[in-house]
Amino acid sequence: MKRTIMTYTIATIVSLAAIGGLIFQPSYQMAHAQTVPPTGPVTTNPVCGEKVSGVVTLTSNLECNGDGIIVGADNTVINLNGFSIKNTAGGTSNNKVGIMVPMYDNVMINGPGTVSNFQAGVLATGASHLGVSTGVILLGNEIGVFMTGADHAQLAADMFMNNNIGFATHSISDLSLKNGLFTNNKLAGITTVNTHGTTLDTNTVQGSDNGIFLDSQSDNNKVLDNNLHGNKIDINNANGLPANINSNQFSGNNCDVSNPSGICIGK
Repeated sequence: MKRTIMTYTIATIVSLAAIGGLIFQPSYQMAHAQTVPPTGPVTTNPVCGEKVSGVVTLTSNLECNGDGIIVGADNTVINLNGFSIKNTAGGTSNNKVGIMVPMYDNVMINGPGTVSNFQAGVLATGASHLGVSTGVILLGNEIGVFMTGADHAQLAADMFMNNNIGFATHSISDLSLKNGLFTNNKLAGITTVNTHGTTLDTNTVQGSDNGIFLDSQSDNNKVLDNNLHGNKIDINNANGLPANINSNQFSGNNCDVSNPSGICIGK
């Protein structure tokens, strides 16, 4: 893929670090494990733009012309419960977010359910121990899930479909992203910028300009046992940077085209 395209992709990620008027601030405090029980009220059928805490369960679809749900406390659990949060403002360049997690820790977003047509489906800034799992569908957003200044996140068994970028990170550490399905995310399925110590494991990525892209400042990451086909470049380590330069590990990836070559099994 052309270097200009990935330069645009990185610029997009950096510029979106202030989505929703949130200023990026790294989180330096260690959070509790994700097994910490939720605290606060039990909320059913939240409304668009509501700040929530405790256990939040959707009982109907939300159609929002602004932000969707805004997390307002640590240890919040959001159960999509088979429903959707959809932006109706028109277009994905409206600076609106489906689920916003600003500086709160131990937040869990459970599927099944869909978040669609926002600038960011899920935005986590400075959050620790975020979980997104069990069939959350990120559909038709500018970025499906965008994390900046966050750490110790776990995402598993989610679907990223028809976004401009499926999953993006900026200045994060200790992430696990596994068993995800990435389909037809135009610029990239997975993109990391200045990201450290993450594991991308057993994901399926297809139909993107770049399947998985790591920039030159992303180091000590593990890209393991992923299946990537039908992308212009399946795995791109900083536009061809040798993996030993930024200490990224690539193993067991079933793919066709990599930059540099030699990352795909038998290719």
